[in-house]
Amino acid sequence: MAKNTNSVPEQGTLQGLKNPLNRRSFLQYTGAGVAASALLLAGCDDDDDMTDTNMSGTVNLGSGDVGILNYAYALEQLEAAFYTAVVALPNFSTLFTNATERQVLTDIRNHEVAHREFFKAAITANDASKIIPSLTPNLPTDALASRASILTYAKTFEDLGVAAYNGAGKLLTSAAFLGIAGKIVSVEARHAAEIRDMIENGTFASGAAGITAGNIVDANGLDVALTPTQVLAAAQPFIKETINASSLPTT
Repeated sequence: MAKNTNSVPEQGTLQGLKNPLNRRSFLQYTGAGVAASALLLAGCDDDDDMTDTNMSGTVNLGSGDVGILNYAYALEQLEAAFYTAVVALPNFSTLFTNATERQVLTDIRNHEVAHREFFKAAITANDASKIIPSLTPNLPTDALASRASILTYAKTFEDLGVAAYNGAGKLLTSAAFLGIAGKIVSVEARHAAEIRDMIENGTFASGAAGITAGNIVDANGLDVALTPTQVLAAAQPFIKETINASSLPTT
């Protein structure tokens, strides 16, 4: 299998299946199953990397279920790039002096990498000619400057990711893809809750007014759902390429 320099070693991610389930390892544990599914779907054959980096221009997500998978793949690329950069910071241990917080962020990094590789494998297996290229993150200069800024951007990406899955699930026609999306969004919601709690204890699902007001659960106990158009408008500033979602299904 080809080595992916953007991800952690596969054995490191899969090792989570063998670890006791506790606060420090539960995030890694929940992501390991997704990583294993990705390997199975890919048939452990990743020698042909279809994701050539496109440094500029427009990226068309395509249509139908593959278009929705590309949409999720684009968002997972952004999240994976962000957390990879966070964990790789030379002063990571200085910014996050609490070992549990460092472990949580490392576990989330592993999950997002696993999610990214899952979608890459799923799209390639379905139709390799339609997969979008690797995207170029465009993180603000202050994104990695402090503990507060890292957690603020992490909250933004996680809340947006959950809302994206919630809004796009109904657009999928494949029951298999919908089932996988449901499993991934549950992990993303765990991320969102943990990040919010790291910012301020007890705020894991606060309020009832929507993402723009900093809240994510409505009066009916339902999480926020956003359309691809709404999500990409918020995500576009963090991606150098222009994302074209005009062919995605809307109903």
